[in-house]
Amino acid sequence: MSQAYESDLLRLLDERGYIHQVTDPGALDELAAKEVVPGYIGFDATAPSLHVGSLVQIMMLRRLQQAGHKPIVVMGGGTTKIGDPSGKDESRKLLTPEVIDENIASIRTVFERLLTFGEGPTDAIMVNNDEWLSKLGYIELLRDVGPHFTINRMLTFDSVKLRLDREQPLTFLEFNYMILQAFDFVELAKRYNCRLQMGGSDQWGNIVNGMELGRRMEGFDLFGLTTPLLTTADGSKMGKTAAGAVWLNEDALPAYDFWQYWRNCDDRDVGRFLRLFTDLPLDEIAKLEALEGAAINDAKIVLANEVTKLVRGDEAAKAAEGTARETFAGGGAGDDLPTLSVGMEGMRVIAALTEIGFTSSNGEAKRKLAEGAVKLDGEPLSDPGFVLLPGDGEALKLSLGKKKHGLVTR
Repeated sequence: MSQAYESDLLRLLDERGYIHQVTDPGALDELAAKEVVPGYIGFDATAPSLHVGSLVQIMMLRRLQQAGHKPIVVMGGGTTKIGDPSGKDESRKLLTPEVIDENIASIRTVFERLLTFGEGPTDAIMVNNDEWLSKLGYIELLRDVGPHFTINRMLTFDSVKLRLDREQPLTFLEFNYMILQAFDFVELAKRYNCRLQMGGSDQWGNIVNGMELGRRMEGFDLFGLTTPLLTTADGSKMGKTAAGAVWLNEDALPAYDFWQYWRNCDDRDVGRFLRLFTDLPLDEIAKLEALEGAAINDAKIVLANEVTKLVRGDEAAKAAEGTARETFAGGGAGDDLPTLSVGMEGMRVIAALTEIGFTSSNGEAKRKLAEGAVKLDGEPLSDPGFVLLPGDGEALKLSLGKKKHGLVTR
């Protein structure tokens, strides 16, 4: 049952299912009801695009702005050089500063669709923690920050325990990540009067660390809020498919594939995803999630359209839905399907199924052929040795089941 919050911020986050833990809900509610609260979430720049697993955090910043507060997007230019051990069971590959800067520039494009940036009191800003972390001297860090952390407590953190329990190496470099994240919160409070850090439930310990460091070093009164661990109804991790990550950027994943990810979600996830990832009113969402049988597919199409519209824009959503309608209903091939070029020599169908992302391995492709799940131009195909060889200017339609379709060209 939802708690009776006074502020628009906590009421909105609560109604839409974002709240897992809040450090002091009463005090944060009171603060958010009377003044603009700058709040931040940090994103490390390990790739040129974030994936769907980060979308709930981005949407939280959008909700913060919708409720009249100031979102601060912290790009981890400094912390990306180290690697966050939270939720990981192996060390992260270290990137050069140039690659990190390129990744940040690429990632920014998605935030610009979902947040309003500017100079106003509730306008979003994007900052890079490398600005202060790279200037931080090691002796200064040890002297000013080190006394506030005990190794005893750091060893109790899930991110550390996970690696140690599995007897996997946790480098001294990564062990320092939680100290730098805590320092970020203090620095943001100083620079931008940031009072709130938000994140996934795996960040709770890091967030509390930052709050405590701010209180001890500067006497700041800071707050933390985390979202529930987001998994799909079947228990799998959000944003991962057999074909790989569901990237937010267009150049990392075509709009049609992005649209299809939402269209193909589990029936049990529709209402929750509509609340978290769209701006549709709650009463409309209640009607959509109440649909049963085949009618729930209409709700999934609304979900796919709304999320694609937010993340990729109106045109991308319309094109993806049009392609789906033509492919499913009309038997056509649509303009927005994933396309695989096989060259003059052609490609065996098992390799093509894997290359286009329909299967995760050639072994799985063979099994799907044996099951009769593969069609070429609408006709069943079962021979794993069959070579796809389209003529000049020709496009063959390759399908796996009822939902995966692509074009094979020369």
